[in-house]
Amino acid sequence: MKILAIADEESAYLWDYFEKSKLKGIDLIISCGDLDPRYLSFLATFTSVPILYVHGNHDEKYRQIPPDGCICIDDKIYVHQGVRILGLGGSMRYRPGDYQYTEWQMKNRVRKLWFQLLKHRGFDILVTHAPAYQLNDGMDLPHQGFQVFRALLEKYKPKFFLHGHVHMSYGRRHKRHDVYQETQIINAFERCEIDYENFSPDSLI
Repeated sequence: MKILAIADEESAYLWDYFEKSKLKGIDLIISCGDLDPRYLSFLATFTSVPILYVHGNHDEKYRQIPPDGCICIDDKIYVHQGVRILGLGGSMRYRPGDYQYTEWQMKNRVRKLWFQLLKHRGFDILVTHAPAYQLNDGMDLPHQGFQVFRALLEKYKPKFFLHGHVHMSYGRRHKRHDVYQETQIINAFERCEIDYENFSPDSLI
């Protein structure tokens, strides 16, 4: 299964210079947040594969302009071709606004997922907007990661953790790929393609 992961910045390669062939071979599109909902709707018109998304901290406009043809997976486990995908959008709370949470609030969201986690026996991909604490996160509060995400990785050992929020343009310390225990961590900034079954860091676009 080939996954197109996107986040934070609309890709000119896809939006401004789009050709339908650029999505050939893609089986699933996952947005990690902070993208124009019209961009997601645009992609949905050119593909029949599911487009999943979680909210970023700048996605208040989704309430008025929801992305057509796309599926919000915040606070749920979505199964595609047998792969269990858990979504938890939002960032650390640093000002009033939607899709921002304290550590306690995010832990409470995870606590409410106990039945889904039990029913599905865990998950294979964790999709968030913010990174996990001290795993490719920032020093400042707005870009600090959540400790509960790290706890989820340690307990359920998913194959992949996809996040956004920390733009790779911020500096070299924010990497496209990292590994934590048994989990491959991918920063989905702008766009990257992931081969789920035959993953190699060298294959990331």
